[in-house]
Amino acid sequence: MGGWQLEVFKMTLYMSFPVAMFHIFNQPAYFEEWVTKTRRELYPPESMGHREEIQKAIREVQQKRDKEMLKALEDIEKREKS
Repeated sequence: MGGWQLEVFKMTLYMSFPVAMFHIFNQPAYFEEWVTKTRRELYPPESMGHREEIQKAIREVQQKRDKEMLKALEDIEKREKS
């Protein structure tokens, strides 16, 4: 068969292939580009108009909740007086 030279070659290939792939695919520039692109896809930059809409919606929900709480307190006070 191949002898010890073939075994040394195979062992060198088995050990160097993963190290070479790690080196190639973990370059900082490549990794940084991929991370930046993925982050922009998942979390796009906010616009001021979008932020204002969110703040307006939050205020509306808080006002609605406050009105419901005041109504509930008034109902409790009416029951206590009766």
